Amino acid sequence: MNLTMLNTTFENVFHTLPERAFFAPGRINLIGEHTDYNGGHVFPCAITYGTYAVARKREDQLVRVYSMNFAEKGIIEFNLNELEYDKHQNWANYPKGMIRYIIEAGYEIPSGFECVIQGNIPNGAGLSSSASIEVLTGVLVNGLFELELPRLNLIKLGKKVENEFIGVNSGVMDQFAIGMGLKDAGILLDCQNLKYEYAPIHLENHKILIMNTNKRRELADSKYNERRAECEEALAQLQLKLPIEALGQLSEEEFDTNQSLITNEIVRKRAKHAVYENIRTLKALNELKAGNVEAFGQLMNQSHISLRDDYEVTGVELDTLVEAAWNHPGVLGARMTGAGFGGCAIAIVANEEVERFIANVGAAYLDKIGYEADFYVASIGDGAKEIEMEEAL
Repeated sequence: MNLTMLNTTFENVFHTLPERAFFAPGRINLIGEHTDYNGGHVFPCAITYGTYAVARKREDQLVRVYSMNFAEKGIIEFNLNELEYDKHQNWANYPKGMIRYIIEAGYEIPSGFECVIQGNIPNGAGLSSSASIEVLTGVLVNGLFELELPRLNLIKLGKKVENEFIGVNSGVMDQFAIGMGLKDAGILLDCQNLKYEYAPIHLENHKILIMNTNKRRELADSKYNERRAECEEALAQLQLKLPIEALGQLSEEEFDTNQSLITNEIVRKRAKHAVYENIRTLKALNELKAGNVEAFGQLMNQSHISLRDDYEVTGVELDTLVEAAWNHPGVLGARMTGAGFGGCAIAIVANEEVERFIANVGAAYLDKIGYEADFYVASIGDGAKEIEMEEAL
């Protein structure tokens, strides 16, 4: 994305020029789905799609924000002394919540600011556009006002915005991947203690393709809460015998030996996914360190099967895309990514097959579902940062 358009829009909207520019990526989770709230590991990476902002400080206490993605909303403004959630302010509640919690954490934001943002993350696709805006706001405020806010604190504040200000009961993975992303690397993150390790992902002969079902994830929130409750039920029954605090602490063998403690068959399947998927993320780290992307692809396939059969969060749209991907030559692996019930899947595809893959998988999806999927070739990029005003990305 060229920043010229943001600068021009800023000048047109605010009748002055911006001073600084910032970027926060979106993220995909390569493997390790629905493990975060079960005390397990996830394996996300930042992508080169994301959210850009240009900004300048004001002399007063007003914050005025404008999104090129929601131009019909116009300028949304609020005062630094009035940082309550307001449903009428729509997307601006994400930056508003971030500003509020930064101030509450003891950092002084002496004046307001103006900013124009634009994102190229597909809306509703499950690639974390909301977390991208949260972390972007944190980096922007940190840079404009020289707050020296530690990155991990910023990440935790982003999660707090999502949980307490917006009211979404999500984990820390999205903000962590967006804040800590590294070019050409995935992040193995322990969601219990936030210990992390980078794993090199060298895909010289392959591309990561994001496949967007274009089905909005209406079910995702209700089913997400239902799955959390099922996993908590499984944990409580296992704790009658085992000294564990989370399903993610179990090995496959420990689960298999003790699964009869879980009385409900469906709840048992949910717990099996949480345990086995967590182990898959650890295996993925070792395979990537060894440069074995083929084995990593197989783990992706196993992940989708588990999410389809044991956790039951895929749905016909995601299954259609992933199964068509599995049947296409040059595909190392494919799986859904995100909460499920719509949103996106990902595939690792040989360079020379990318165009045919998009055509053939797209045709299979259209034939079965009745509307088109969208495809994006993704690169693994760095986390949120300030960028040069003249930088063309």
